[in-house]
Amino acid sequence: MRQLLTSFLIALSILIGGCASFFAPWFPPKQKEAQEEWKSEHTWLGQEQSESAKIESTKLHTLLAGEYYSRGQYKVAIEEANIALSGNPSYAPTYNVLGLVYMKLKDDKLAQQNFERSLDIVPNDPETHNNFGWFLCQRRPKQMDQAIKHFEIALEDPLYSTPEMANTNAGTCELSRGNYRSAEEYFQKALMLKPKYSPALIGLTKIHYSSGNLAAAKLNLARYMHTSTPTAESLWLGVKIERKAGNRQSAASYASQLKKRFPDSKEAIALSKGEF
Repeated sequence: MRQLLTSFLIALSILIGGCASFFAPWFPPKQKEAQEEWKSEHTWLGQEQSESAKIESTKLHTLLAGEYYSRGQYKVAIEEANIALSGNPSYAPTYNVLGLVYMKLKDDKLAQQNFERSLDIVPNDPETHNNFGWFLCQRRPKQMDQAIKHFEIALEDPLYSTPEMANTNAGTCELSRGNYRSAEEYFQKALMLKPKYSPALIGLTKIHYSSGNLAAAKLNLARYMHTSTPTAESLWLGVKIERKAGNRQSAASYASQLKKRFPDSKEAIALSKGEF
């Protein structure tokens, strides 16, 4: 919350600073004609300032919408996004945020509409292509090829700041439909960009486990555990890998951590039912 408030105050100070940077000079009462002439000549300054403030306000409320989305406060995120769009209905990042929010709310129709609207405005935006690709992968399995195309478009942008994410998302989607070779290539590309990127390490671990390469699966899981905080998913993978390898003690250790740290997780429930 402190970070959100700080971001808000910084952005607000920019807006206030902009508004305060323009002062009209004072004219004596007898110089009314000069005053009117000055106003006429400088009207464009006020209009320019107003447009600038409107742009900054749209950016501010979009940033706030994104912050609230990341905190799971989806209702407030929508409210902030709507405020942003009231000032500029053609600001693509706002629609991107709304797409993510509605995806979380499982309103797939609105999610898709907002991602598509964002791309209508800025067709090559890598962030939106990555997010829309992930949406199609998760919610439109029959459009998986289209999802991969969106990831590829994002990766073509040399200025895209998180290509490891798009590569990992593409790998995860390929893995979900059994394309292990393609999935591994995407995960390896992600790790070349960011060697400790945990989602890619987990992806590789799943591939190697599924293909029976337990040594490689253990190696990648160890790399993950060395650099990342264990999750229910990673601990469950550890249980299954060690159990399949016949290492009862190691499997029991992973199982104990899973039950202790994530007792209500779907993985812990599967463990209790013996669904290996």
